[in-house]
Amino acid sequence: MTAIPTLAMPVAPAREWRPLPWLLLSAGALLVLGIIMISSASMDMAAETVGNGYHYVVRQLIFAGIGCVVALLAANVPMSWWERSGWLLLGVGLLVLVLVLTPLGRTVNGSTRWIPFGLFNVQVSEIAKVCLIAYLAGYMVRRRDELVNTWSGFIKPMGVLALASVLLVIEPDFGATVVLMSAALGMIFLSGVKLTRFLPLITGCVAIGVALVVTQPYRLKRVVSYLDPWKDQFDTGYQLTQSLIAFGRGDWAGVGLGNSVQKLFFLPEAHTDFIFAITAEEFGLIGSLLVLALMSVLVLSGFAIARRAETSDMPFAASFAYGITLLIGLQAVINMGVSTGLLPTKGLTLPLMSYGGSSLLVTCACIGILARVEMERNDRLEQAEKGAPSPGGASYD
Repeated sequence: MTAIPTLAMPVAPAREWRPLPWLLLSAGALLVLGIIMISSASMDMAAETVGNGYHYVVRQLIFAGIGCVVALLAANVPMSWWERSGWLLLGVGLLVLVLVLTPLGRTVNGSTRWIPFGLFNVQVSEIAKVCLIAYLAGYMVRRRDELVNTWSGFIKPMGVLALASVLLVIEPDFGATVVLMSAALGMIFLSGVKLTRFLPLITGCVAIGVALVVTQPYRLKRVVSYLDPWKDQFDTGYQLTQSLIAFGRGDWAGVGLGNSVQKLFFLPEAHTDFIFAITAEEFGLIGSLLVLALMSVLVLSGFAIARRAETSDMPFAASFAYGITLLIGLQAVINMGVSTGLLPTKGLTLPLMSYGGSSLLVTCACIGILARVEMERNDRLEQAEKGAPSPGGASYD
């Protein structure tokens, strides 16, 4: 009896997860949600202070439109340009940090962080962080062996970061200093530097941080109010207690869009630093988890793009993508940690959601850069499949 031949059914290859659509979708959702929440959080305050309830939301819409253009422009800048321009970007980053300390700088609430440009102000720390991360990514590629194997290679970039940190602390902008240093150390660790190298640095940073807190009364008050905000809820603990009240009022599903009470001059900076608290009050735990999920998707997509670039022999693009993703993720974690009382109060915005032109434009540029990294990786794969060398770009040997 002859066996009946069977036809082997072709097995479809597993579909590869593509992080770029998720990155763009999560960023777009956060941007739209941010505009909605800024319109809700700022309307009453804007009507009282500037006579136009739509003042801040209209400006944010303009910034969002410009931000989308900036993201498209950044997505069309080759990674080779960023790699070649490391020293130029380092100079720009340090220059803007120096300029803001001159009479050109504008002081708001005791901090000199902005340079006015007509209708808007530029927060220089946002520009400096990206420039310094780009320089550090190039250094890690050029001096990788020295960085991984010698103390001198490790100390050199720390000197540059220390100079930038001093300039940031003088402003003062302690939150930006923490984000920049943490992102830089994360990049260096991911490059393969042993953890033991970081112990003296971490010890020194902790000692300096403690000294900065102890020597500045306003920072010491923030730490004390963070430990027990209800002890002085009408002075040093005011912001945190009002933020916690917003979370408490939100309960599971929130009080509804536009029905926040804390935005009515109870919670300071409701449309900037504490936009997450207003979101929690109006949309409850569900809305808070939605924001957390969208931010997590954005950060994980950024890390996936960086990892894919690393495995595709694109070391500069991978390092730059890791650094940018760490900047966005750390700033989001700190902002949400401050709003929920997990961290001491810092003047950091929630990326893509808080009101602020500088933060929004730089974050959009970062999204565009991440998109460029993924697009260049896909181009490499297509060229490799065709057996042709990849056109243009930097040499990654």
